Amino acid sequence: MAPTNKDDRKAALDIASWMFNVATSVGIIMVNKALMATHGFSFATTLTALHFATTTIMTAVLRWLGYIQPSHLPVPDLIKFVIFANLSIVGMNVSLMWNSVGFYQIAKLCIIPVSCFLEVLFDKIRYSRDTKLSIVVVLLGVAVCTVTDVSVNTKGLIAASIAVWSTALQQYYVHYLQRRYSLGSFNLLGHTAPTQAASLLLLGPFIDYLLTTKWVYSFDYNAMAVFFIGFSCVIAIGTNLSQFICIGRFTAVSFQVLGHMKTILVLFLGFFLFGKEGLSLQVFLGMILAVAGMIWYGNASTKPGGKERRVPNEKSHKTRSLSDSEQGDDEKV
Repeated sequence: MAPTNKDDRKAALDIASWMFNVATSVGIIMVNKALMATHGFSFATTLTALHFATTTIMTAVLRWLGYIQPSHLPVPDLIKFVIFANLSIVGMNVSLMWNSVGFYQIAKLCIIPVSCFLEVLFDKIRYSRDTKLSIVVVLLGVAVCTVTDVSVNTKGLIAASIAVWSTALQQYYVHYLQRRYSLGSFNLLGHTAPTQAASLLLLGPFIDYLLTTKWVYSFDYNAMAVFFIGFSCVIAIGTNLSQFICIGRFTAVSFQVLGHMKTILVLFLGFFLFGKEGLSLQVFLGMILAVAGMIWYGNASTKPGGKERRVPNEKSHKTRSLSDSEQGDDEKV
């Protein structure tokens, strides 16, 4: 009875974590869309810096209140993570500027196979045939929904490649750091958010000027714009935290696959809130295909053998045991 209760509790926490991530991610996209489309605040990199600055304040308060215990993250690992994370943010923004929306969406879809490659390479993960096929179905469904015109140039391809690899590495590294140093989500945020905030606050205005030819300092900060900026920062705390929670509980690949559920929800809410222009049979069928693929992935990846770490075969295990035994005998002599 105890294992069942434990499994039920884990499943409930997994669902709650995922719903938390979906709610905050979709919410921040809606708020940012209103901020940028309605109020003209198009400085995405600086806005991200403010998100991490707000998250830093939150983690500092929680540490002061005793909810976050002291932990250790080596500086080299922290620097690697921040480099990957910042390249991901800047790379995605530049990719959107230099490429068509269609190719930008294709690049985002490429994060999944790259994340799979990283898990196979570093974690020796083995995927079943059903798990692989379900990922393909998800990619096809999201592609049908989101990919329209596709055009690319050399500098756009370079930017997209940097964005894809850095995003996959950043998300893989979240899981790696939590596992290696036994860091909780709040602990890891407490280590990484201040450095990301500081670096992006320094670089953000220049990157945004490159993207928009406008300085963030010259923006008309009226009351409504400031309200939406503040609202976006508050939601970002949950978004940043829920990302770390989900990747820690699942993996970077599962986070990406199920993350496309947010793409479908954003499309649906966009049609519902901002008009049905662009809604077609193709988009509708793509949504159904993507959701079916996600359900299939969830079922296939949790079955025995659906997604597991490779273990040494029996022969190599015996050889290693014999070698260890011989070494022990030599030491005794």
